[in-house]
Amino acid sequence: MKLGVLISGRGSNLKAIVASIRAGAIPAEIGVVVSNVAEAPGLAWAKSEGIATVCLPHPESPSRAEHDSRVDDVLKAHGVGLVCLAGYMRLLGPDFTSAWSGHLLNVHPSLLPAFPGLDAQHQAWTHGVKVSGATVHFVDEALDHGPIVLQECVAVLDEDTPESLATRILEVEHRIYPQAISLVARGAVVREGRRVRVVGAAS
Repeated sequence: MKLGVLISGRGSNLKAIVASIRAGAIPAEIGVVVSNVAEAPGLAWAKSEGIATVCLPHPESPSRAEHDSRVDDVLKAHGVGLVCLAGYMRLLGPDFTSAWSGHLLNVHPSLLPAFPGLDAQHQAWTHGVKVSGATVHFVDEALDHGPIVLQECVAVLDEDTPESLATRILEVEHRIYPQAISLVARGAVVREGRRVRVVGAAS
C-alpha cells in the first residue's frame, strides 16, 4: 500500500511513520508527501530523504473545493491507497472526505470526543482533567469526529504546563499513529458504524 501524508509543519509524525516503515513495522511505502505550506520543515525533510513531495499552497486555489481537488489529483497520480493527516492544518471538504472514506486517517492530541479542534492540549490543561492522551481516527465530514481506531492515555500531572503535556502526548502520537496505519494497511481493521474492531492475529 502507498501512503499519502499531508502536512503543514515540522512533520514529526511523518518522521515517525517513515521510521516505522523502514523498521518493517508498517507494510507500506510513502507514495507522496503533500503540504499546503511551501516553507514547512517537514516538506524539506521529506525531500532530503528522497521521498516524493508536492506543495500545493491553498491561497493559490480559488476555493476550498478546488484545493481539495488538486490534492486528490496528486494522491491518485501517486497511487495512494491510504491518506494520513499528520499536522495538516486545513479542513478538508465533504467531497474529499467522502471520496476517501475508510482510507483517511488523522491523529489528534486528546482523547476524543473530548477537546476537538485546535490547542487540544491547552484545552485539557485549562479544563483541569486528570487524564488526556492521543487518538487515531478515521476522518469524516465533521471535525475530529470519525470512528476511533486507537487511543492511549497520558496522565496530566500537577506540575504540568500545556507545553509539557503536549510533549508527552506527542510521544504517544508517534507510537500509536504508526500502529494504527499498520493495522489498516494489513486489513486488520473492521468498521461497524462508529465502532472499529481489530481482527485476526493483530488483535
